[in-house]
Amino acid sequence: MRLIQQNPDIHAYLASDEAVDHWHPLVQETAEALWSFTGDAYSYSKAAFEFVRDEIPHSADSGDERVSWRASDVLATRNGICFAKSHALAALLRAQGIPAALCYQRLTDDDGSHPVVHGLVAVRLPGGARWSRLDPRGNKPGVDAQFSLESERLAFPVRRELGEIDYPELYAAPHPAALGVLQGSADRAELWTKLPTAL
Repeated sequence: MRLIQQNPDIHAYLASDEAVDHWHPLVQETAEALWSFTGDAYSYSKAAFEFVRDEIPHSADSGDERVSWRASDVLATRNGICFAKSHALAALLRAQGIPAALCYQRLTDDDGSHPVVHGLVAVRLPGGARWSRLDPRGNKPGVDAQFSLESERLAFPVRRELGEIDYPELYAAPHPAALGVLQGSADRAELWTKLPTAL
């Protein structure tokens, strides 16, 4: 699949906004700590991905009812669904000058029912010519997302025969459908009733 930049200006994928708030002190502090153990863009990107994947539980797995949406809040509460965790990873990457995009899939149950949008991140290392999608959702039995820039190792490979979709667009800011449900939900129970079914 050919990934398509929604914004042709690569600098848009380094920007800070209300959700990807990489100038927040906690984001900066976390990024600096991870960088101190790595020292180059590839190693840092891998460390940031693994940190968000492994150290911030997906709230559906942990049972946490809080809804976070800002990257800084995700890091502070160590909690979030796929959209929120993607905001955190994008912020950590951008904090060290690594272009990061938000991207999405449409997934379903095994019989093609109950479609839902799932959030990912795409990274483009400085000087590189291609984007690589990563899924910081968090692993569990049956889910094994890994850091790979050459071949995708996502949590949920799309099953086109069930109507699942890989959306090719790379967004510089969160899609309004994803951000809106996070901001408009008091708890995870409410959020679950509002999740977008398509973009």
